[in-house]
Amino acid sequence: MNKRDLIDALSGRLGDKKSATEALNAVLETIQSAVADGDKVAITGFGVFEKSERPARVARNPATGAEIQVAAQSVPKFRPGADFKALVNGGKPGEAKPAAKKK
Repeated sequence: MNKRDLIDALSGRLGDKKSATEALNAVLETIQSAVADGDKVAITGFGVFEKSERPARVARNPATGAEIQVAAQSVPKFRPGADFKALVNGGKPGEAKPAAKKK
């Protein structure tokens, strides 16, 4: 499913494509700007969007084997929520798997 398919699915609920497009764009832009500013966006049951810092490192060019310096950078990160994980694994939202026993 791409963005256009998502807008089509939302337009059935919201009435028309224009309002679905505006709603989706507003949500995505808000999440992107908040994460870019270093804020954590947590949507209960769905997941958490946050900014993660990657340190500088030395990598290798796979074609030549030469070492390359990779600069430190910030990257977006997503952690799915328990309900989302349960749904993907064939369960129902709100249905958490039993906790493992501690020894």
